[in-house]
Amino acid sequence: MFNNQFALQSMPFLTFLLLLVAFTACQQTPPPPADHVHLEDYFSSPGPSPKSGGVRLIPIKTPKGEFKVWTKRFGNNPKIKVLLLHGGPGGTHEYFESFESFLPKEGIEFIYLDQLGSAYSDNPADTSLWNLPRFVEELEQIRVSLDLNKDNFYLLGHSWGGILAMQYALKYQDNIKGLIVSNMMASCPKYGEYAEKVLSKLMDPKVLQEIRDIEARKDFSNPRYMELLVPNFYEKHILRMPAAEWPDAANRSFAKMNQQIYVSMQGPSEFGISGKLEKWDVSAELPKIKTPTLVIAASHDTMDPEYMEWMSTQFPNGQFVLCPNGGHMCMWDDQEHYFPGLIAFLKQ
Repeated sequence: MFNNQFALQSMPFLTFLLLLVAFTACQQTPPPPADHVHLEDYFSSPGPSPKSGGVRLIPIKTPKGEFKVWTKRFGNNPKIKVLLLHGGPGGTHEYFESFESFLPKEGIEFIYLDQLGSAYSDNPADTSLWNLPRFVEELEQIRVSLDLNKDNFYLLGHSWGGILAMQYALKYQDNIKGLIVSNMMASCPKYGEYAEKVLSKLMDPKVLQEIRDIEARKDFSNPRYMELLVPNFYEKHILRMPAAEWPDAANRSFAKMNQQIYVSMQGPSEFGISGKLEKWDVSAELPKIKTPTLVIAASHDTMDPEYMEWMSTQFPNGQFVLCPNGGHMCMWDDQEHYFPGLIAFLKQ
């Protein structure tokens, strides 16, 4: 009698509990996205001891012998590994340090690289090594050593690094999951035309003439050359803030520029290219790159943003991001557009 009465009285309460359990189950947190990485996994340190903080010196073979290049991995993500190719040629990885403020919180692994001849890598003083095909093969050897493949390898090239990235993709795109071309046109002649027809016209004619006179004399070591370029060109088109406020990472990178490589391949002038890359042009070959590709341009860059938007339409799987406030270093002067666009591409 007691049990039956209890059962009858408890029925509404039991029904309520069952409904509550069912409702709670429906409200459970959905599973994390496929690219989610747990914090302890992202900051793990695989490999033997002693731990190196992610630094690896990678041996590469060249026509002039074997050398070592410096790399540093930041984070761990088995599906998203972004190798960063710095500009120059002859620049350094340091100006990419802004990435540390944005990519780790998204669980994105990225890898710094100083190309041969730059910063912490070996620096053979042999100009015959400074050519695009050899840099492409250097990059492929680095990819193999870092165990990057079509399931995880994103290649981001900025400025000269964009040239290297596009040329690499034309030969080795089957190894790439995604390509990012940041602030680089697919044609050096078109870049030269833009500098001459557009950028030079934005400069005070008197200042431009003095710069031209210095270049005509090949007096590039004259301090006056940089005195003119910094406020009238660099602060307007390279890194759009007063030079006195330029980030430490950018200043360190600029200070370590390997001038032998830079002049050999780019040439000494900032108005176009006159070195080994003078005639480089892969505009007609972009449709061959089937890899998903993001093109990042900036409205105030030394590179023509309209041309770069056109580039994005030539890649069969191309996308475009414009940084309206940025210059050539828009990972610094327009972070509000650069990093959301980059991260969305990497995680889509």
